Amino acid sequence: MSRKVENAVKLYLEGIRDGHYIEAVNTYTGARYTQHSTGVRDGKEGFIEFFGDFVKRCPVRDIRIIRKLEDGRNVFIQAFQDINNGDARWVTTDFFDTDEEDKIIEHWDVIAEYCDHTASGNTSVDGPAEVQDLQKTEENKELVRKLIKDAFMDSGNRDNLKNYVSEDIIQHSKDVKSGFKAFAELAAERRFRFHEVVLMVGQGNYVATLSRVTLNEKGAELELCRTDLFRIEEGRVAELWDNSEAVPEVNVNSGKF
Repeated sequence: MSRKVENAVKLYLEGIRDGHYIEAVNTYTGARYTQHSTGVRDGKEGFIEFFGDFVKRCPVRDIRIIRKLEDGRNVFIQAFQDINNGDARWVTTDFFDTDEEDKIIEHWDVIAEYCDHTASGNTSVDGPAEVQDLQKTEENKELVRKLIKDAFMDSGNRDNLKNYVSEDIIQHSKDVKSGFKAFAELAAERRFRFHEVVLMVGQGNYVATLSRVTLNEKGAELELCRTDLFRIEEGRVAELWDNSEAVPEVNVNSGKF
């Protein structure tokens, strides 16, 4: 585990799980800490303020790092959180930017409710986690760029989906079944419109994206901040995990993006 990944993991586990939020934020973040997490103010003082209250309200915090990626100066983490013995269970997907000393200087996240039985029968986080095929990182990132453009942007050509997606794609989305047919039907519905991929972190056979999305729900459009985590196998997307969070109308920090 590289130093930048270690810093991100320790900020999570020592700062939030173990409750040492003051020591952790002072140790693992840099000269600035720009924040995009809903309800958390910018800076180290914002982190301390938010998690001081969180630790008091939530004395039992089971937090597990499920997957982690690094790409240049960026880190991605997918974590599971069980708060107060099941009172709340969350999947958190986090993106970090780091400085020349590998300390964290900016943070984005998307938090969604954990689901232990999705439409495909999987959970929100199960499945393989080992990073493989490091030599294919850039190739796999380009595959994901093309998939999002063709499947979920207005300029796309959905006839090309089989060029990117496995016939047996495994889904972890709450309402989407596994298999190419369900994926193609979701793309054809055009309920989700991707407007911008804000961040992309890839390592080997995994690519994570943070995107600006709108969801059309019964004629009304809801702006979302969305994370997708793709596992690539033999040049196709073989597995997909996702998280979505509504973009707040009022921000206390730099905004979701």
